[in-house]
Amino acid sequence: MGKGKREMVKEPKKNKNKRMSNVEIESKRKIVKRTFFTVIALVIIFIIAMIANNYIILDKNETTNLIINNKNVTSDLRNDIIIEDDIIYLSEADVSNFFDKHIYYDEESNKIITTYEKKIAEIGFDENLININGSDKEIYAHAIERDGEVYLPVSEMADVYDVEIQNILETKVITMDSLDREQKRAIINKNTAVKSSSNFISRTVDRVEKGEAVIVISTDGKFSRIRTSDGKIGIVKSNRLENEFNIRENMEDEKQVKGKINLTWDYFSEYASAPDRSGTTIDGVNVVSPAFFYLDTDGELEENVGIEGQAYIEWAHNNDYKVWPMVSNAVAANESLDITSNIMNSYEKRKELIEDIVEKCVEYDLDGINIDFENMYEEDKDMYSRFIIELTPRLKEIGMVTSVDVTAPDGGETWSLCFDRNVIGDVADYIVFMAYDQNGVSSTKPGTTAGYNWINLNLIKFLQTEDIDSEKIILGIPFYTRMWTTNSSGDIISRGTVDMKEIDRVLPSGVEKTWDNELKQNYVEYMDGANKKQIWIEDVDSLKAKVSLVVENKLAGVASWRKDMESDDVWQMLKAELSEQ
Repeated sequence: MGKGKREMVKEPKKNKNKRMSNVEIESKRKIVKRTFFTVIALVIIFIIAMIANNYIILDKNETTNLIINNKNVTSDLRNDIIIEDDIIYLSEADVSNFFDKHIYYDEESNKIITTYEKKIAEIGFDENLININGSDKEIYAHAIERDGEVYLPVSEMADVYDVEIQNILETKVITMDSLDREQKRAIINKNTAVKSSSNFISRTVDRVEKGEAVIVISTDGKFSRIRTSDGKIGIVKSNRLENEFNIRENMEDEKQVKGKINLTWDYFSEYASAPDRSGTTIDGVNVVSPAFFYLDTDGELEENVGIEGQAYIEWAHNNDYKVWPMVSNAVAANESLDITSNIMNSYEKRKELIEDIVEKCVEYDLDGINIDFENMYEEDKDMYSRFIIELTPRLKEIGMVTSVDVTAPDGGETWSLCFDRNVIGDVADYIVFMAYDQNGVSSTKPGTTAGYNWINLNLIKFLQTEDIDSEKIILGIPFYTRMWTTNSSGDIISRGTVDMKEIDRVLPSGVEKTWDNELKQNYVEYMDGANKKQIWIEDVDSLKAKVSLVVENKLAGVASWRKDMESDDVWQMLKAELSEQ
C-alpha cells in the first residue's frame, strides 16, 4: 500500500435482525405468560360458575308467578294478583284473558256472570255465595273492587273453571291445572339440577332430589321439560326420569254425530201435531229437528209435543236419529221483535227461558236444541249472543248439543245485522247458515232462492270475515223455490213458493230448462198470457252443487228446509255426497 494512505478495515455489521428476533421472543414469552394466567383464571371462573349454577337457585321470584297448565303466564297478567286471607283473586280482565272471554257484568243484578265449558256462574259483591248452573253454593269470599278494577276469588271458583289450584308460598308460585287435560308424572332417579334450557351453560331454576315426583310437560329426545313440586318449570335430561305415568287423561267430549251431519227440519205449526213417521225411514239422515217449542205472545216457552211428539221422538231414536227440536220466536209474528227484545235484555228472563229449555230436554230425553230466533232488533245483537253464551254450558252439562240458525251476513237490520256470527260460532256447538231466500218475499225483482255463487260468497264471509271454525258450520239448503210472475211493466204480481217435488207438475209441458252455470241451477221462463213466469229450479243437480261446498270447505254438514217438500231422489244424493267424507 502506498505511503500516506491508511488501510480501511471494515468492521463486521451488527445483526439487526437478530436483535429484533430476541425482542419478539421476549414479547411472545410475556404474551404466553399472560394468556396462560388468563386461561387459568377463566377455568377457575368457569368452575366456580358451574358449581354455583348447580347448587344455587338463581331465579328467586320477587313477585307471585302464575302457572296455568304448565305455562308461566305471569308476563301476560294485566293486573296484580291479590291474596287476602288465603283467598286468591284475579282481576276480571285476567279471568277474561285466561278463562272466559265472554265474562259479563249484569247491572240489573249487580253480579258477574261467567261461563266456562259446562258451567255458568253468577257471583255478587256482598254475599259469600255463588250460583253454579242454577244451584247456590256458600263460599268464603265474594267479588271485590280495587282501584277501579273488579276482582274475582278464583280460588273459590275452582269448580266453575274446572281447575286444581295450588298456592306455593315458599317460592311465590300459584299453579292452576285444568282437570280435563292430560297430566303425566315421573320419579327423579338421581339428584339433579333443573335448567332453564338445554344449553351447556344455563341457569339453574330448581334442584330435585332422587325419589322426588315431578310433572312431565314434554319430552324431546334427550331432554324433558318438567315442573317441580315448587312450581318451577325447566329442563332435565330424560334419563333422569323413570316410572312415568298418567295421573289424568285428556277428556274430550265425543261428537254426537260421526261424520257429516245430515239434518232435516220437520216443521208443523203450533196448531198441528207432530207427523206420524212410524214405519218409515229417511235414508242418510242422522238428525231431525221437529217444531216442538216456541215463544208465545207473553214470551213464555210453549211446547207442541203431546202424545204424537213423544211417538215421534221414539221413532227417531229407534232409527238412530238424534233429536234437536226447534225453539222458535216466530209464532208471535210481528210481535216477535219486542217479545224477544224483552227477554234478551234481562238476565233473569234469559235464565228463566234457559231453565225451561233444559227442563224440556230432560223431560223428553232429547239430544240437543236448534235455536231459530229471527226478526230481532239490531241493537239486541249482543244480548242475543249472551243468551247463547249462557244457554250452551247448561246444555253441555246434560250432554245436549246447541245449534243456532243464522241468516247470510248481507241483509237488513232485523234479518241479518241482528246476529254476531263470530260469537255464536265460537260458543255454540254448531251455527247453521240458512242459505236461502237470496230473493224472497221482500225482494223487488225476481231471482233465485239460493244461487251457488251467492252461497259461496257468504261462506267465505263466515270462514274468513267472521272467523268461524269450518267444522262448526252446517249449511242450510232449500227444498223449495219460487215461481215469479211479473206483468208487462216488470212489476211483481206474485212470488209463490213451489216445493221441489211439485216443480215438474207446475211447469207446462214442453217448457225448456236452461242450465245457469254461475248459479248452478236450471232456469225456466215462459209467458202466461200477458204475464211472464220465471222459476230458478231447485232439484238434485242444484242441491248437489251446494253440497259440494260442504265438502270443499270441510263444513260440519247440511240442514234441509224442510221435510216433505223434497223429491224422492234427494236423500240418496245427500247420503252419497256426505258419506264420501
